Amino acid sequence: MESRLTDSHNNTGALEVRLRSTESQLEDLQAEITVLSFRLNEADDRLTNSDELKVAFSAGLTDSGSVGPFDEETTLIFSKTITNIGRAYNQTAGVFTAPVRGLYFFSFTAADYLKGYMGLYLYRNNRPIVFNLDLNDHGGYASTSNGVALQLEEGDRVRLSLPASYRLYDDSRNFSVFSGFLLFPL
Repeated sequence: MESRLTDSHNNTGALEVRLRSTESQLEDLQAEITVLSFRLNEADDRLTNSDELKVAFSAGLTDSGSVGPFDEETTLIFSKTITNIGRAYNQTAGVFTAPVRGLYFFSFTAADYLKGYMGLYLYRNNRPIVFNLDLNDHGGYASTSNGVALQLEEGDRVRLSLPASYRLYDDSRNFSVFSGFLLFPL
């Protein structure tokens, strides 16, 4: 009987050691959960309550059909605002003005349906950055598209321009669209 008591006492001691070890591990896990929960809440707050500037726009060219050809290069006025979050795109001037220094992405699609050249320049301030050209030699709908990421300083201006003797087409279906958005501030 005494040996059974000793065995039981030894087993109880071993169980107590294992229990304390498990309790210690549980406390460590609870501390880690608390830290992770705090970090998750912090990240969620940044995403949902962000004071970061949000800038994005898309605009269609016109509902009136053909644009151009003109005798000289002409800034295009994309007058049909689809989206203008942050109000950085001025639809009466056809110009996007960077509200902050940052990396921005711009894209455009231009279309025409008559034979001839269609194309356009994307300018940063007064410097051409991208030129897209297409010869519509079949006389039917044709389009050209491009996109570019630009590092802009606050106040830099981006616009699209139609070269002299070129033309584009747009109507209520938005064949010709200019878009841009802030990827992140720098």
